[in-house]
Amino acid sequence: MTNTPDDPTTALPGRPPVVDPATWRAARDELLVREKAHTREGDAIAAARRRLPMVEFDGTVEVVGPDGPVPFLDLFQGRDELVVYKHMWYDGAPHQGQCEGCTTTAWHLKDAVYLNARGVSFAIVTSGRWDEVASYVAFMGYTQPWYSVRDVDAPVGEDMGYLTCFLRDGDRTFLTYSTTGRGNERVNGSMGLLDMTPYGRGEAWEDTPEGRPKGREACWSWRSDADGNATWGPTSRPVPQWTRPGATPVETLGRQGHHH
Repeated sequence: MTNTPDDPTTALPGRPPVVDPATWRAARDELLVREKAHTREGDAIAAARRRLPMVEFDGTVEVVGPDGPVPFLDLFQGRDELVVYKHMWYDGAPHQGQCEGCTTTAWHLKDAVYLNARGVSFAIVTSGRWDEVASYVAFMGYTQPWYSVRDVDAPVGEDMGYLTCFLRDGDRTFLTYSTTGRGNERVNGSMGLLDMTPYGRGEAWEDTPEGRPKGREACWSWRSDADGNATWGPTSRPVPQWTRPGATPVETLGRQGHHH
């Protein structure tokens, strides 16, 4: 005698109910209606975003990159549109002491080939001193363009932790969009995939079915020790750093990790 798929004896504690394929399909189809509505609303918001006004600013303001000071206009690389991520920076911190939240954004944007194919350039700016930034970029193995915007006014510099979009018309430059916090999630494909799994992101704020693993603080898994255990302790690093050459455990950080 074998158990049928909907036999209660096949239920697994703390996991989704076990049902037959037809029952699963009906539940999946019901959810799909909501997902399609969510997609259409996202399309409508994107349409409204494209209709936002814009702010002109001085595109000749200088930022510092591997070739020294250059005008912000150079970041467009001859294209008309530009997406910039503004990476937080902690002066004097070791590589493992830099922001794990900004690391997850930058790590998911390691190249811009698909943006470029649509006529859009991409760059990362940060408020760190260029010598420190260059060392960090080399350690992480990043190939996307990085620049220091230390002491540069907004919208190029000032507040970090933002995704910003710019438009160029000849030598005129305009800010068209900016977002921060959870607005940055759209570039983090890992979050979207975790949202599809039965355990989700594993964060405390989520609405999780009874009996599932309890969530932790937001971003709690973005730092780990050498064994891959999530921790904010003194030997932790943003998780991608363990894949980089020279990432070894240390006794103390110049600063503890912060999330945002």
